[in-house]
Amino acid sequence: QVQLVESGGGLMQAGASLKLSCVVSGRTLSTLSVAWFRQAPGKEREFVATTAWTVAIQQHYSLYKTALKGRITISRDNNKNTVDLQLDSLKPEDTAVYYCAARPNSHDDDVSQPAQWHYWGQGTQVTVSS
Repeated sequence: QVQLVESGGGLMQAGASLKLSCVVSGRTLSTLSVAWFRQAPGKEREFVATTAWTVAIQQHYSLYKTALKGRITISRDNNKNTVDLQLDSLKPEDTAVYYCAARPNSHDDDVSQPAQWHYWGQGTQVTVSS
């Protein structure tokens, strides 16, 4: 059973940077696509970024929510079984619970849809004050 544990959230000032980490266990990370989602109070869970497998090029590629490009970076370390999300120039609207999600490489459905991801972490709260 794949387990995901997020860490790194907290209370931050606007303009600061933050790195969230997702530790994956139960399966070798290289066999998984991983994504970050976030959910603000009263809103639907939304896609943030992914390092996802693509059959066409037989490797993991990074994809970001368009509105967040330039402020976020996703990275994976298959040796450490971790996937990090760097958030820069934080804004109050970044306040949300951030979730790590994973699915086997064999699944290449729409990465932006939460229902297409098989495994979820418990989430880590990020609060950005102005």
